[in-house]
Amino acid sequence: MNKLDVTEAIILLKKEKSLTWEGIAGAINMSPVWTTSACLGMNSCSEEIADKLVEYIGLPSEAKAALMAYPTKEWDKSIPQDPLIYRLYEVVGVYGETLKEVIQEKFGDGIMSAIDFSMEVDKEECSKGDRVILTLNGKFLPYKSW
Repeated sequence: MNKLDVTEAIILLKKEKSLTWEGIAGAINMSPVWTTSACLGMNSCSEEIADKLVEYIGLPSEAKAALMAYPTKEWDKSIPQDPLIYRLYEVVGVYGETLKEVIQEKFGDGIMSAIDFSMEVDKEECSKGDRVILTLNGKFLPYKSW
């Protein structure tokens, strides 16, 4: 099995067994965001985590190797059509330069790591419509001169 095969199997079993990302993450003692990303093929699992996923979700044993394989992190470079993904794309398009300016003013010339990184998704109930709270937490990596 490759990562795509495993992702498809996970999606089918998740639906068939009425599992949630939150529940799967709890079963393997990892965050829901990281767990979802790993299940969608964008992160690699340790052997211990791969074993737990295979057992909890009910994946074939061949899925373990694919879950542990290092991913090629690529995505379609066209403008996303899914409304939720498009809105995140739009946020970066509208506020990307602003974020770059503010981050570099506070930290200096560099970037926010997507490797030494964590993310949380929270819900805030509001009478005018519930709010989505995204927390992106990445290590600052200064550019070096040589």
